[in-house]
Parts: sequence; structure tokens; C-alpha cells
Amino acid sequence: MEQLKISGGKSLFGTIEIPSAKNSVLPIIAACVLCSGAVTLEHVPMLEDVRTSIEILRALGCGVEQKGDTVTINAGGVSRSLVPPSLMSRMRSSVFYLAPLLSRTGHAEISRPGGCNLGARPIDIHLAGLAAMGAFITARGDTVIAEASNGLHGADFTLRFPNVGATETLLMAAVLAKGNTILRGAATEPEVCDLAKFLTEAGAKITGAGTRTLRITGQENLFGARFKACPDRITAATVMCAVAACGGEVLLENVRISAVKPVVDILSRAGCSFSLSGGSSAVIASNGALRCFGSVTTGVYPAFPTDAAPLVAAALLKMRGTCSITDMIFQNRFSCASQFTKLGANVNVRENTLDIKGVNHLIGAKVETQDLRGGAALVIAAMTATGDSTVSGVQHIARGYQDIASMFFSLGADISLCSDL
Repeated sequence: MEQLKISGGKSLFGTIEIPSAKNSVLPIIAACVLCSGAVTLEHVPMLEDVRTSIEILRALGCGVEQKGDTVTINAGGVSRSLVPPSLMSRMRSSVFYLAPLLSRTGHAEISRPGGCNLGARPIDIHLAGLAAMGAFITARGDTVIAEASNGLHGADFTLRFPNVGATETLLMAAVLAKGNTILRGAATEPEVCDLAKFLTEAGAKITGAGTRTLRITGQENLFGARFKACPDRITAATVMCAVAACGGEVLLENVRISAVKPVVDILSRAGCSFSLSGGSSAVIASNGALRCFGSVTTGVYPAFPTDAAPLVAAALLKMRGTCSITDMIFQNRFSCASQFTKLGANVNVRENTLDIKGVNHLIGAKVETQDLRGGAALVIAAMTATGDSTVSGVQHIARGYQDIASMFFSLGADISLCSDL
């Protein structure tokens, strides 16, 4: 196994290009199963979840060719409808294959998806929507089986909660369904809009992306497309939080500031400065001496994003004063809190709220990652600590960051990936 070695106390300076969004790329890769023609995806980050997605496609009979960060997918000959359980268990996003397989083959069989242990993450909205569109759903242990031998049909369906994954699943189901579909109470995240844009370029008829009501006219076929996903707003937030905590000045290229505005607002209130540099670039500067800002609560877009909650928490461990962050999406969002305390942080978890009382300094320690964003938060915290730290459980971080060590090393951090033997 590998671990990160970090010697803290270095300020961050330089320029970094933000990659395409993990949470956009993964559903788009799954949506390629809907397409009868070849799809070329550009600027694809080679994350562990992307590698797993490619394995799933090949297991389903799709052709996949990879050249650098360009991936070409040909699903014209998809021949299987079962996603191997060993691949399902690796990531949450494997659930996205349910609708495309159902649409293309009339049958889909998946096991309960894996991914980070953030608490209950049911797929009941996905299944209820598919049932409304004519799917017959059965469960056998941890296996979900969906049948639609006569194809799916349009429906007028209201999501009980604007769940991103459910919105994307039902959007993918609707584009090849017979007739018209209305999805009410839909999620409006940039990644949902990106999926709708991709599907539209492949021949789908979709209106209302970015609003709570999506309208889809089903088509007989989708075709090929060439597409580049939107920038990763959570990677951008990760870099911003690291600069806020460590001090320094960094230019972020290929970033949509509007998509990370809640994070920018919080870090600005804490003492950071931001300036725009062209239409898709921004500069963040910080002296590392942050101040309290009160409290923040996560929510559905455009509210403060749940994925950024532990990142901002890590940035504020040495602030002046106290604050609290409440996550309304996941039960175990702050599982990293116990590891923060190993570094000398003064934090306390109350149900789904993290209370932070700033300390003068953090001290290097051995910490262990338990989930993706909590792992990135531990990296940020270790980079602000005095002395040396090791971060184990790097496989969780690799699910969402292509090479977090190289990313921060390029900005001046003393960080490296090595074997823990």
C-alpha cells in the first residue's frame, strides 16, 4: 500500500489547471452506453473511478480506446446487462449503468453500489422513477434487477428530493423512452447540466437543464459525439482551501467561479482575497491567518456543497475564533474529525455538525483516510502542520484526484507518494 509523506509549513505559489469534473465525467461515461455511435471524451482525468468505469464498459461488451486524456467509447455492440459485482463495489457511480442498460437491452442487473461510507445513500428515487417509466423492479439480496422488455415510456415524475444521482439516472432513462417525460424537483448542479449538454449533442431532446423541471422527448437512437466535461469545482475548492490554510497566491485556470461561489464567499469572509483573471481563471491569495465566520450549512446546489465541507473545515483548523459546519446531505461527512485531532486540532462532532475552535498550531502525525473528501482534507491539514505527517488510505483520495501529491508539489508543498512498507 502507498501513503503520502508531508512536511508542513510551506506556502503555496504558482499556477494550476483544474481538470474536468469527476462528478461530470462518470455519469457521461455511463451515458455512452446509450449511444449507437462512437463517443470521444476529451480532457478525461485518469482517476481510479474512471478506470473502474472503463472496466465496466469493457465487461458490458463496449469498445474503449484510451490515448492520453482522450477516451473513445463505442457501445454499439453492448452485449451484456449485468455489471460485475466486483466492479459495482468499488464506486457509488456504478449505479449510473442501471438506466442505460435498461434502455439498450431491456434488462439491467446491478448490486448495491460501493464508494465512500458517508452514511445511508439509498437509490429509492432512482428506482421509483424507473418504475414510473415502465420498469419492473425486483430485489434479490443486494442485487437489483430491472426489466423493461417492451422498452421504457415517458412519465410525469416528481423527485421527493433534488438528488443529483437520481436526476441523472432518470434523465438517461428518458432520452430513449417512448413519448415525453417531465422530471419535476430535479437537481440543478453544473454536473447535471453537463450531462444534459452531452446527451443533447448526441441527439437527445432536453429542455430545462439548470432548472427544477426537465422536459425530455424520447428519441429512437442517440449517436456519437465529441465532448469535454466541465471543470471540477471540488478540485478547485480543494486548491482554494489549501492556499487559504497554507498561505500564498495561486492562479487557477479552467475554473468556473460561479460554480464555486459558496466556497469563495466563505473563504473571503475568513480573510482570503480573490480576483478574476479572464473568463475562466481566478487568483486566490492568503496570508494563512484566517478568522472565524460564524457557521455554514451545506445544501443542494446552489447552496454550499457537501463535498467542500471537510475541505473548508481543514482550512479553518488554525483560524482565530470558533465556527461550525453542518452537513445536511450525509450522516458521516465528518469522519475525518478524529484524524484532525491527531494533528492537534480542537474539533467536536455533534450529529451532523462539526464544531471548530481554532488552535495556534498543528503538529505532524500519522493519520488515516476513510473517504475521498475527508482524505483530501487531511492532506490540507497536514500541509499546515509543523513537522512531518503521513497520510494512509491513499486509495480513497485517488478516486477523485489524479495525483494529489503532484498537484500540491507543483505549488511548493513538501509532499510525496511512497510505499508504507
